[in-house]
Amino acid sequence: MLTKRIIPCLDIKNGRTVKGTNFIDLRDAGDPVELGARYAAEGADELVFLDITATQEKRKTLSELALRIAHHINIPFTVGGGISSVEDVRVLLDNGADKISVNTAAFKNPGLILELSGVFGSQCIVLAIDAKREADGKYYVYLNGGRVATETNCLDWAKQGVELGAGEILLTSMDHDGTRNGFAVELTGLLAESLPVPVIASGGGGTMAHFSEIFKAGKADAALAASVFHFKEIHIPVLKEYLNDEGISIRI
Repeated sequence: MLTKRIIPCLDIKNGRTVKGTNFIDLRDAGDPVELGARYAAEGADELVFLDITATQEKRKTLSELALRIAHHINIPFTVGGGISSVEDVRVLLDNGADKISVNTAAFKNPGLILELSGVFGSQCIVLAIDAKREADGKYYVYLNGGRVATETNCLDWAKQGVELGAGEILLTSMDHDGTRNGFAVELTGLLAESLPVPVIASGGGGTMAHFSEIFKAGKADAALAASVFHFKEIHIPVLKEYLNDEGISIRI
Protein backbone atom coordinates (compact mmCIF):
# COMPACT_ATOMS: atom_id res chain seq x y z
CA MET A 1 0.00 0.00 0.00
CA LEU A 2 1.30 3.44 -0.93
CA THR A 3 1.72 5.77 2.02
CA LYS A 4 -0.51 8.83 2.21
CA ARG A 5 1.20 12.20 1.94
CA ILE A 6 0.98 15.40 3.97
CA ILE A 7 1.73 18.48 1.88
CA PRO A 8 2.01 22.03 3.21
CA CYS A 9 1.22 24.72 0.63
CA LEU A 10 2.89 28.09 0.25
CA ASP A 11 0.53 30.52 -1.51
CA ILE A 12 2.79 33.38 -2.58
CA LYS A 13 1.90 37.01 -3.25
CA ASN A 14 4.50 39.78 -3.45
CA GLY A 15 7.16 37.40 -2.19
CA ARG A 16 5.30 36.53 1.02
CA THR A 17 3.22 33.55 2.07
CA VAL A 18 -0.46 34.49 2.32
CA LYS A 19 -3.67 32.71 3.28
CA GLY A 20 -7.31 33.59 2.77
CA THR A 21 -10.80 32.13 2.97
CA ASN A 22 -12.69 31.00 -0.16
CA PHE A 23 -9.84 32.53 -2.20
CA ILE A 24 -10.31 36.07 -0.76
CA ASP A 25 -9.39 38.12 2.34
CA LEU A 26 -5.69 37.29 2.16
CA ARG A 27 -3.47 37.80 5.20
CA ASP A 28 0.27 37.44 5.70
CA ALA A 29 1.45 34.04 6.91
CA GLY A 30 5.20 34.44 6.96
CA ASP A 31 8.44 34.14 5.01
CA PRO A 32 8.19 31.29 2.46
CA VAL A 33 11.86 30.29 2.75
CA GLU A 34 11.62 29.94 6.53
CA LEU A 35 8.33 28.06 6.30
CA GLY A 36 9.64 25.68 3.65
CA ALA A 37 12.70 24.86 5.74
CA ARG A 38 10.52 24.28 8.81
CA TYR A 39 8.19 21.91 6.99
CA ALA A 40 11.03 19.87 5.54
CA ALA A 41 12.53 19.54 9.04
CA GLU A 42 9.16 18.56 10.53
CA GLY A 43 8.69 15.66 8.13
CA ALA A 44 6.36 16.99 5.43
CA ASP A 45 6.27 14.58 2.50
CA GLU A 46 6.25 17.27 -0.17
CA LEU A 47 5.98 21.02 -0.52
CA VAL A 48 3.82 23.03 -2.95
CA PHE A 49 4.59 26.62 -3.95
CA LEU A 50 1.82 28.48 -5.78
CA ASP A 51 2.37 31.99 -7.12
CA ILE A 52 -1.32 32.82 -6.82
CA THR A 53 -1.37 36.10 -8.75
CA ALA A 54 1.02 35.25 -11.61
CA THR A 55 -1.76 34.44 -14.08
CA GLN A 56 -3.94 37.39 -13.09
CA GLU A 57 -0.95 39.74 -13.33
CA LYS A 58 0.16 38.14 -16.61
CA ARG A 59 3.69 37.37 -15.49
CA LYS A 60 5.91 34.36 -14.91
CA THR A 61 6.34 32.45 -11.67
CA LEU A 62 8.88 33.73 -9.15
CA SER A 63 11.74 31.38 -10.11
CA GLU A 64 14.33 33.15 -7.94
CA LEU A 65 12.19 32.69 -4.82
CA ALA A 66 11.53 29.07 -5.79
CA LEU A 67 15.30 28.50 -5.96
CA ARG A 68 15.83 30.02 -2.51
CA ILE A 69 13.19 27.70 -1.07
CA ALA A 70 14.62 24.67 -2.89
CA HIS A 71 18.01 25.29 -1.28
CA HIS A 72 16.45 24.82 2.16
CA ILE A 73 14.42 21.64 1.61
CA ASN A 74 15.12 17.99 0.81
CA ILE A 75 11.61 16.85 -0.16
CA PRO A 76 9.76 16.85 -3.50
CA PHE A 77 8.88 20.38 -4.52
CA THR A 78 5.98 21.37 -6.80
CA VAL A 79 5.84 24.89 -8.22
CA GLY A 80 2.90 26.53 -10.00
CA GLY A 81 1.59 29.88 -11.21
CA GLY A 82 1.80 31.53 -14.62
CA ILE A 83 3.22 28.48 -16.41
CA SER A 84 2.31 28.40 -20.09
CA SER A 85 5.23 26.91 -22.03
CA VAL A 86 7.98 24.30 -22.11
CA GLU A 87 10.50 27.04 -21.43
CA ASP A 88 8.61 28.14 -18.29
CA VAL A 89 8.83 24.59 -16.95
CA ARG A 90 12.49 24.23 -17.85
CA VAL A 91 13.31 27.42 -15.93
CA LEU A 92 11.51 26.17 -12.82
CA LEU A 93 13.08 22.70 -12.96
CA ASP A 94 16.47 24.40 -13.30
CA ASN A 95 15.57 26.43 -10.19
CA GLY A 96 14.85 23.49 -7.91
CA ALA A 97 11.31 22.33 -8.76
CA ASP A 98 10.70 18.58 -9.03
CA LYS A 99 7.17 18.94 -10.43
CA ILE A 100 5.16 21.78 -11.87
CA SER A 101 1.51 22.66 -11.49
CA VAL A 102 -0.60 24.04 -14.33
CA ASN A 103 -4.11 25.40 -14.06
CA THR A 104 -5.58 28.23 -16.14
CA ALA A 105 -3.14 28.01 -19.05
CA ALA A 106 -3.80 24.28 -19.39
CA PHE A 107 -7.56 24.80 -19.37
CA LYS A 108 -7.33 27.43 -22.10
CA ASN A 109 -4.89 25.30 -24.09
CA PRO A 110 -5.29 21.60 -23.18
CA GLY A 111 -2.57 20.74 -25.68
CA LEU A 112 -0.13 22.28 -23.20
CA ILE A 113 -0.54 19.24 -20.93
CA LEU A 114 0.22 16.91 -23.82
CA GLU A 115 3.26 18.96 -24.79
CA LEU A 116 4.66 19.25 -21.27
CA SER A 117 4.13 15.59 -20.40
CA GLY A 118 5.75 14.62 -23.68
CA VAL A 119 8.87 16.63 -22.88
CA PHE A 120 9.17 16.15 -19.12
CA GLY A 121 7.08 13.04 -18.37
CA SER A 122 3.66 12.70 -16.74
CA GLN A 123 5.23 12.32 -13.29
CA CYS A 124 6.33 15.96 -13.54
CA ILE A 125 2.94 17.42 -14.47
CA VAL A 126 0.35 18.24 -11.79
CA LEU A 127 -3.00 19.51 -13.03
CA ALA A 128 -4.43 21.93 -10.46
CA ILE A 129 -8.21 22.32 -10.52
CA ASP A 130 -10.13 24.94 -8.54
CA ALA A 131 -13.73 23.76 -8.27
CA LYS A 132 -16.90 25.23 -6.82
CA ARG A 133 -20.33 23.73 -6.28
CA GLU A 134 -23.10 25.62 -8.05
CA ALA A 135 -26.86 25.79 -7.56
CA ASP A 136 -27.44 22.64 -9.64
CA GLY A 137 -25.36 20.64 -7.14
CA LYS A 138 -22.54 20.02 -9.61
CA TYR A 139 -18.92 21.11 -9.35
CA TYR A 140 -17.50 23.44 -11.97
CA VAL A 141 -14.00 24.60 -12.85
CA TYR A 142 -12.84 28.14 -12.00
CA LEU A 143 -9.84 29.93 -13.48
CA ASN A 144 -7.44 32.79 -12.64
CA GLY A 145 -7.17 31.95 -8.96
CA GLY A 146 -10.90 31.40 -8.57
CA ARG A 147 -11.87 34.68 -10.25
CA VAL A 148 -13.35 33.34 -13.49
CA ALA A 149 -16.18 30.80 -13.66
CA THR A 150 -16.52 28.24 -16.45
CA GLU A 151 -19.30 25.88 -17.50
CA THR A 152 -16.97 22.86 -17.46
CA ASN A 153 -17.66 20.02 -15.04
CA CYS A 154 -14.77 19.36 -12.67
CA LEU A 155 -14.65 15.58 -13.21
CA ASP A 156 -14.87 15.93 -16.99
CA TRP A 157 -11.88 18.29 -17.03
CA ALA A 158 -9.90 16.07 -14.67
CA LYS A 159 -10.47 13.05 -16.92
CA GLN A 160 -9.42 15.01 -19.99
CA GLY A 161 -6.32 16.30 -18.23
CA VAL A 162 -5.23 12.80 -17.24
CA GLU A 163 -5.83 11.51 -20.78
CA LEU A 164 -3.57 14.30 -22.05
CA GLY A 165 -0.77 13.34 -19.69
CA ALA A 166 -1.28 14.89 -16.23
CA GLY A 167 0.27 12.56 -13.68
CA GLU A 168 -1.50 13.95 -10.64
CA ILE A 169 -4.53 16.10 -9.78
CA LEU A 170 -4.40 18.88 -7.19
CA LEU A 171 -8.06 19.44 -6.35
CA THR A 172 -8.97 22.58 -4.42
CA SER A 173 -12.55 23.05 -3.24
CA MET A 174 -13.26 26.77 -3.29
CA ASP A 175 -16.26 26.20 -1.02
CA HIS A 176 -14.03 24.68 1.66
CA ASP A 177 -10.86 26.75 1.17
CA GLY A 178 -9.73 28.40 4.39
CA THR A 179 -12.89 27.43 6.31
CA ARG A 180 -11.22 24.71 8.41
CA ASN A 181 -14.55 22.87 8.38
CA GLY A 182 -13.21 19.81 6.60
CA PHE A 183 -12.15 18.80 3.10
CA ALA A 184 -14.55 18.23 0.18
CA VAL A 185 -14.94 14.51 0.85
CA GLU A 186 -17.64 13.81 -1.73
CA LEU A 187 -15.91 15.59 -4.61
CA THR A 188 -12.48 14.20 -3.75
CA GLY A 189 -13.85 10.67 -3.53
CA LEU A 190 -15.55 11.08 -6.90
CA LEU A 191 -12.28 12.02 -8.59
CA ALA A 192 -10.17 9.50 -6.67
CA GLU A 193 -12.43 6.62 -7.68
CA SER A 194 -12.72 7.79 -11.29
CA LEU A 195 -9.10 8.57 -12.13
CA PRO A 196 -6.01 6.34 -12.51
CA VAL A 197 -3.67 8.97 -11.03
CA PRO A 198 -3.16 10.29 -7.47
CA VAL A 199 -5.52 12.98 -6.20
CA ILE A 200 -4.33 15.64 -3.74
CA ALA A 201 -7.17 17.09 -1.65
CA SER A 202 -6.93 20.79 -0.83
CA GLY A 203 -9.19 23.20 1.01
CA GLY A 204 -10.78 22.98 4.44
CA GLY A 205 -8.37 21.04 6.63
CA GLY A 206 -8.86 22.31 10.18
CA THR A 207 -8.45 19.34 12.52
CA MET A 208 -6.50 16.11 12.50
CA ALA A 209 -9.79 14.23 12.16
CA HIS A 210 -10.39 16.05 8.86
CA PHE A 211 -7.18 14.55 7.48
CA SER A 212 -8.22 11.07 8.57
CA GLU A 213 -11.62 11.57 6.94
CA ILE A 214 -10.22 12.71 3.59
CA PHE A 215 -7.91 9.69 3.45
CA LYS A 216 -10.50 7.15 4.54
CA ALA A 217 -13.81 8.42 3.12
CA GLY A 218 -12.41 10.72 0.43
CA LYS A 219 -9.86 8.19 -0.86
CA ALA A 220 -7.30 10.99 -1.31
CA ASP A 221 -3.69 10.05 -1.96
CA ALA A 222 -2.44 13.23 -0.31
CA ALA A 223 -3.84 16.09 1.76
CA LEU A 224 -2.66 19.64 1.30
CA ALA A 225 -3.15 22.42 3.83
CA ALA A 226 -1.77 25.83 4.61
CA SER A 227 -2.98 27.96 7.51
CA VAL A 228 -3.22 25.18 10.10
CA PHE A 229 0.46 24.47 9.46
CA HIS A 230 1.61 28.08 8.98
CA PHE A 231 0.11 29.21 12.29
CA LYS A 232 1.15 26.03 14.14
CA GLU A 233 -2.39 24.92 14.94
CA ILE A 234 -1.49 21.44 13.72
CA HIS A 235 2.08 20.14 13.94
CA ILE A 236 3.03 17.72 11.17
CA PRO A 237 4.81 15.14 13.41
CA VAL A 238 1.79 15.04 15.75
CA LEU A 239 -0.60 14.75 12.79
CA LYS A 240 1.37 11.84 11.35
CA GLU A 241 1.39 9.99 14.65
CA TYR A 242 -2.37 10.50 14.88
CA LEU A 243 -2.94 9.20 11.36
CA ASN A 244 -0.72 6.20 12.04
CA ASP A 245 -2.79 5.41 15.13
CA GLU A 246 -5.88 5.69 12.91
CA GLY A 247 -4.53 2.85 10.79
CA ILE A 248 -3.56 5.08 7.86
CA SER A 249 -0.33 4.22 6.08
CA ILE A 250 1.90 7.26 6.56
CA ARG A 251 5.62 7.97 6.56
CA ILE A 252 6.69 8.75 10.13
